Parts: sequence; structure tokens; C-alpha cells
Amino acid sequence: APRFSDTAALRSRAVRAVSGGGGHSVLVTENGEVFVCGQNNRGQLGLGHEADISFLQHCSGLKHSVTNVACGWDFTLLVTDSGKVLACGSNAFGQLGVGPAVMHTADLLFVEDPVVSVAAGLRHSLAVTDSGCVYQWGTGLFSHAKRALSPRPIPSYLCSKVPCLVPGLDQKTSIFVAAGSLHCVCLTGDGDLFLWGSNKHCQLTTTEPFLSSPTLMKHSLLDGEKVRNVWSGWTHIIAQTESGRVFTWGRGGYGQLGQKTSTNEKAEQQSAAPLADGGCLFSWGWNEHGMCGDGSQTDVFQPQLISGLRPLLIGCGAGHSMAVCAATTDSR
Repeated sequence: APRFSDTAALRSRAVRAVSGGGGHSVLVTENGEVFVCGQNNRGQLGLGHEADISFLQHCSGLKHSVTNVACGWDFTLLVTDSGKVLACGSNAFGQLGVGPAVMHTADLLFVEDPVVSVAAGLRHSLAVTDSGCVYQWGTGLFSHAKRALSPRPIPSYLCSKVPCLVPGLDQKTSIFVAAGSLHCVCLTGDGDLFLWGSNKHCQLTTTEPFLSSPTLMKHSLLDGEKVRNVWSGWTHIIAQTESGRVFTWGRGGYGQLGQKTSTNEKAEQQSAAPLADGGCLFSWGWNEHGMCGDGSQTDVFQPQLISGLRPLLIGCGAGHSMAVCAATTDSR
């Protein structure tokens, strides 16, 4: 069941953003400080060393105020208040965006600016600049693209180790990006969703096995509504529309779509699923390691109330979905 982490290091600071990688966690406070813990074998905690950290530790060497964070499998991307992207951890697939010379680093390296949103997949990264352009780097999608596109050439942004402009979004102003293990998601200011990458579990709402370029998701799949927020797990996507409804699609074998009928991985667009009710926290999906927080290790196929907490931040893991919450009056 959910339990409070040891947050003594935070000294009662409010948390602005949180992200988790394959084995590490990063928190950003409202005043722009960064706290880290977990696996650090590739320097993904940005502490200047590669020793694992069991409790939250302040990233004291960071001289920038940070606004957001995205964690890949074993790397980390930070966005500063001036729009700079800083990266640390593994660069074996070019996922840091600093070129091929660096294999991994425990020091935060400058990547790109000015940026308003970043996303980290398993071994690839995305960023949106303040002008609304989308950049991609990391070769994590290369082998899948090669199989799907051969003998056609592979677009440069799917195999670049430095930030590379993603074409096909020129007429749109992008505002937010998200990433699955092998796919990419872009939300525009018009409320459109563009999807590309691997479609193994129909998470891109098409019949093609791989989409090499950003493809507009049909509004009819969301009952004609525009998208306000979007999140991505490894192989599933969650979108909240302008009316507040929540839609889920992609892989559903572990219940991560929050729908009783979502056991077929190849299912097409699913109907709206409830996310929260009355300001309480719900969780659902893959629960083999207890990550749904309900005290069991049984997969949860429909959103399940796990405590009297009020959601502040919603998020997706590899195969589960949850929220960061504040305690409600009733739970104190």
C-alpha cells in the first residue's frame, strides 16, 4: 500500500515535478531544486559519481533553477527556468544528445535551448522549443525503423545522436511531448495529437506496424474532442480532453487501460475511462511488484480507490498509471 517516503531532505518544500526511470527517481521542487535517489550505475542521478543512493539527496552541484524533469531507462533530462536542457546518465544510444564521444556521464551536460517540454523514452529523447518545434535524438528506435522501412532510408531524427528537427509538424505549434519505450507523442496548441514510432500494441491507433513520421490522431477516436493533457506509459497512452474526459488506448494486457474489456493488446481506441472521483486517488494496471499501491501484487483492471488522497500530478509507468497526491481533510 502507499506509504510516505523519507522526505526529510526536502525540508517541507513543495514538489513541482517528479519522474522515474528504470531504477531511479528525480523530484523538482517549486523553488527549482532537484532531489534524486535510486540506481546510479551510469551517473543518471547527476551527482558527479556513480554510487547508488537509497534516500532522497539534494543535487547540490546544480547551479541552475530547474522547472521539469524526464527520466529514461538509465538517463535523465532536466529543463532549467531559462529553457536549457541538461542531461546525465547513459549515452550508449545517443540519448543524451551530446554526440557519440560520451558513453555515459555523472555530470550534467548542456544539450539544447530554449526548450519548454522534454520527454524520455527507453533510449530516445524529445524536446519542444519555445518556438513550437520538436527535436528528437537517440537511436532507440533505429532497429525497429530499419525492419519496418527497409529498403527505404531511415529519417535522420530516428538515428541521430544530437538533437534533430522532426519534420511534418511545421504548420503546427507544438507545446508538449511524451514518450513510450519505443514511441513518441506530441500535443499541439490546437489540441491535436501526433504519434510516431512503434505501433506493436496499437498505441498509435493505426494498422501500420511502425510510423516513421508524426501522424495526426483522428479526433473521431476521442468523440471529436480536443486534447488538453497526455501521458504515456511504455506501451499505452492516456489523454484527457477539453471536457475533462479521459481516454486510454494501447496495450491493455495488465489492466493499464483501466477498462475491464481491455485484455486484447490489439484492441482499437478504447472508450473513456474514469481517472479520479471526488478528488481521490485511483490506480490501475500492472502490479507484479506492487506498483499500484493497493497492498497486493495482482493486476488491477479497473481504476481502484487506494486511499483518501487528492491527485495533484497524474503519471504513467511502464504498465501502470497513478497520481501524486496531497492528503485530503478526511484522511488526516
